[in-house]
Parts: sequence; C-alpha cells; structure tokens
Amino acid sequence: MTIREIASLAGVSSAAVSRYFNDGYVGQEKREAIRKVVEDTGYRPSLQAQTLRTKRTMTIGVIVPKIDSYPVGQVVAGITSVLEERGYRLLLAVSDQKPEKELEYLGVLGEKQVDGVILLATLLCARLRERLRQMRVPVVLAGQRLEGCGCVYHDDYHAMHAMTELVLSKGRKSICYIGVTNQDRAVGAERIRGFRDAIAKGGLPLTEENVETGDFTVASGYQGMEALYRRNPRVDGVVCATDEIAVGAMGYLRERGRIIGRDVLVTGQGDSVLAANVTPSLTTIRYYYEDCGRESADMILERIEQGRNSLGEVRLGFELVEHESTGR
Repeated sequence: MTIREIASLAGVSSAAVSRYFNDGYVGQEKREAIRKVVEDTGYRPSLQAQTLRTKRTMTIGVIVPKIDSYPVGQVVAGITSVLEERGYRLLLAVSDQKPEKELEYLGVLGEKQVDGVILLATLLCARLRERLRQMRVPVVLAGQRLEGCGCVYHDDYHAMHAMTELVLSKGRKSICYIGVTNQDRAVGAERIRGFRDAIAKGGLPLTEENVETGDFTVASGYQGMEALYRRNPRVDGVVCATDEIAVGAMGYLRERGRIIGRDVLVTGQGDSVLAANVTPSLTTIRYYYEDCGRESADMILERIEQGRNSLGEVRLGFELVEHESTGR
C-alpha cells in the first residue's frame, strides 16, 4: 500500500498521513482514523524511504562479549523491548570477550551503519577509550562506568561489600575470594574492592594468598578453590565474583568432604539460573540486568532523537538474596 491509499481509506490528506508517520502534528480525530487503517491493513512505511528522509537507519548496534550468558541475555532483552516499541531494529555483534573485535565492530558501526551503539564492554583498555572518542554516532556503555561516556552500570562495589559483611556476620574468620581480572572494572576491580574494604572493616587480615583470579566459568571456580584450599584447608568462607565461579568452588569443596552452608559458606553474584538450582542453593546478588538494557536503550534514543549530547550516568541498585549456601 501507499500513503495515498492509506489517506483515502482514512478520509484524510496524504500530508496528514505523512505527518502521522513522522511524529508531526495531526488532530486527534484524524490520528485515530489513520491509526485504525494502519492497524487493520498492517501497513508499515518503507524503511528505505524513512532513511533517505530522516538520515536515520532506525537501527541500533549492540556489541556484547558473549551470548551464552544470563546477564547478557537479560540486558539484550531489555534493550530489545524498548527498541521494538520505538520502531528501531537491533543489530547484534558478539566480541567473544576479545578487545580487538570490540574495536573492529565499533569501527564498522561508527561509519553511520547504525544510528547509535550500545556497548557491553568488559575490558576498558586505552585503545577502546580512544575509539569511543572518535565515534561519529552516539555510544552508551551498559554494565560499566567510564568517565566522559554515557553509561548505565550496577553498584558492584556496595553489592560485594554487603555480601562480605553477611559472611562476616556469621562469625567466619578465614575468608577467601575468587574473582576475575581487574581489567574488568565492574566485575573485577569494583567487586574485589568491596570485598577488601569489608574485610578491613571487619578487622580481619587479608593477604594475596587468600585471593585467586580466574575467568567467568565454573571450571575457573573449581581451579581457584583448589589452589586456595591447598594453601588454607581451614577456609570457612568463600566469596566469589560470579555465580559460575561459586558453583565451581562448591564442587571442589564437596569433593573434599566439606558441607556447604555449615563447614564453609559460599556466595556468588548475579542471581543466575544456577543460583537457585544448584545444591545447596547459592546465596547471591540480584542485579537488575533487564532494567540496565532498558535504561541504556532509552539513553541512546534520547541522544539520537532529541540531539542531546548528554554524558549522563545511571547507577542501578541490587538485592542480596540469601539461600542455603550461607546457612540460611
């Protein structure tokens, strides 16, 4: 169908239909008549024509580190819900947690292939920061905080601080930590900073022998726990940066005959599907990942549609969810 045919069916002018599809002023009676025809016919305006007229592609690029991840899936779901409602499409790129791929995708998408980019970054290296400064389209970071860039992120520091205080409140004296690289500011640097500060506040000593660094996998949690246990078999509390790491640590401790929730308390972060379904159920932190996606999409569309060069920040809260792994 054409705009002229829509106008004829609605009993209005073609100009009114054009204004309707371009968010111009149309009286309520005419707007309702056009809306009904559009709904009855299933008409959609030509994307190519809109692009030529508005200079927009109506597409948002979203770069994620991986797709087989509960947090990433929730963030993307939040982004998608907003974009679909506002008439935008999503172009997904997966970096496989490789900074080189993130830079490559930013370069391609930055050449006006999309109207804006939402980046779920992990490692905020110097080259990435420089590329972000060179971007010709708006960029919003989701899940990380970076000065000088619009971003939506989680309160990783206070979440880990609160979790460590919970373990301390249970009278544990020999507490270890399994985390990820500090190059990941949110999950790495901010979470271990929260742990260290809570331990210091609790008056317990903390040495590097009580800390292991791995990646975001169950296997890494198992290996980290094995190394910690060899150095300190009297460990009675294990605080982990992610649920996956915590599940791996629990697997090793069970093999050593330790009872989780009694002999050793174990905690994770992320409130993934694993947390409630592992035995015993895992005490964790619930982050609002879907809200992160929605807020990121709202921020990028505000910059695109309203021309605002806002570099605002949104910090989301958290909820501590206690299960059996801390003796609830």
